[in-house]
Amino acid sequence: MKTVLITGCSTGIGATVARGLAARGWRVFASARKPADVERLRAEGMESLLLDLNDSACIRAAVAAVFDMTGGKLDALFNNGGFGQVGAVEDLTRDALREQFETNLFGWVELTNLVIPAMRRQGHGRIVMNSSVLGYAALSYRGAYSAAKFALEGLTDTLRQELRGSGIHVALVEPGPITSRFRENCVPHFERHIDWRNSVHRAQYEVQRARLNKPGPAAPFTLPPEAVLEKVVHALENPFPRPRYPVTVPSVAFWWLKRLLPIRAMDWVLMRASGGGRR
Repeated sequence: MKTVLITGCSTGIGATVARGLAARGWRVFASARKPADVERLRAEGMESLLLDLNDSACIRAAVAAVFDMTGGKLDALFNNGGFGQVGAVEDLTRDALREQFETNLFGWVELTNLVIPAMRRQGHGRIVMNSSVLGYAALSYRGAYSAAKFALEGLTDTLRQELRGSGIHVALVEPGPITSRFRENCVPHFERHIDWRNSVHRAQYEVQRARLNKPGPAAPFTLPPEAVLEKVVHALENPFPRPRYPVTVPSVAFWWLKRLLPIRAMDWVLMRASGGGRR
């Protein structure tokens, strides 16, 4: 039975991938940031543990617990936990950016670096990073999130080169719009860090707040999280995993358009896609 550690399993992509891999015979260690979510996952029959990506001691404790249960081995890691900070770049404080990077980048790298030595010793491993279409195509009012994902893609590309010949394969999954609680989870971070009432972007923020609180799909071509599960399965189980796995029509379209169009033409496409920040 192969083993995999997954972060951000409380809902959405993480929960779906954890259940899907368990159904395929994997031994899944489904982690979450809140104790209540850990208990709920355990009640479902999952092996779940606490892992807060903002807390180095918690990350180390989670990895130690997994290795204690597996005899120091781990076949795969799926980095998924995170959130999105909404806000115009000129309204982002240092604290807002720091919080975004601590969770969506620094915690991922710290966790990854703790499991790589075990994978090197055993001579194999799979590391899958859940990036985003916003990791290569920037949209208005998503600057903090996009910056963290752009950085993640650069680090992941570098890591893939550095691990060449080790038996450890590294892949990026790049979803577009996926059904989840992602928008709902953005709200408290937006309200805490963005002084939207006194911003020159107030009119846009009012539209953004309505979008974040709107139930149902927020964008065309939205797919269920099972679409991400399909790509993760390929990245973990195929003998020849791909470096990148775009998910949804926008992810594939923007990937090619960015390589074919001049920069200003691509800006126009992205502005149209986001409705100038209204979507």
